[in-house]
Amino acid sequence: MPRPARLKYTRRVATPAVFIDRDGTLIEEAGYLNDLSRLVFFPYSVDAVRQLNRGGFKIVVITNQAGIARGIVPESFVATAHAHITQRLEAGGARVDAYYHCPHHPKGIVAELSHPCECRKPRPGLMLKAAAEMDLDLGQSFVVGDRWHDLEAGRAAGTRAVLVRTGYGAAEEQSPKAGVTADAIVDNLAGAAAWILAGAPTAAAGNP
Repeated sequence: MPRPARLKYTRRVATPAVFIDRDGTLIEEAGYLNDLSRLVFFPYSVDAVRQLNRGGFKIVVITNQAGIARGIVPESFVATAHAHITQRLEAGGARVDAYYHCPHHPKGIVAELSHPCECRKPRPGLMLKAAAEMDLDLGQSFVVGDRWHDLEAGRAAGTRAVLVRTGYGAAEEQSPKAGVTADAIVDNLAGAAAWILAGAPTAAAGNP
């Protein structure tokens, strides 16, 4: 009697990611960004993202958008801004794989958004959601941001953490937050990409 054929199982391998804060890290800090005329890229951002793409990392933008709860920024504009960022990156051969934003703030004026939540940084909810939806390996991932709360969220999610001196970063560096540490403090996103790629042998090197 012939033996039944063995079923073959393909083991899924989780992917490392770089979680990048938006305002002050990927693009210039503009307060409550509510018009595309105020959306300004740092000159090195496209190159930095492209290098991380080639290093095998998924790129996930995570951003607190309290302006939505405060009634300053329409949530539809956040999608418009992210589409603009995507287009600008793609024109330079770079890509963001996903965007996650938190629309909440406890002191907002939009009732359904004015409460504590798990997605507003320093809570790790945005990263945990992305990891579940995108099959990401948080232990091999990094967060890059200009605020201690960016790094605190990353630590809570299990990532390594890089503080940049752009945006609020230079001021944050001078005012350490108890219990929050950076694996590296660098000048900008380009420096963060270089630091990550220099010490990240687990990334799927060579991915387009």
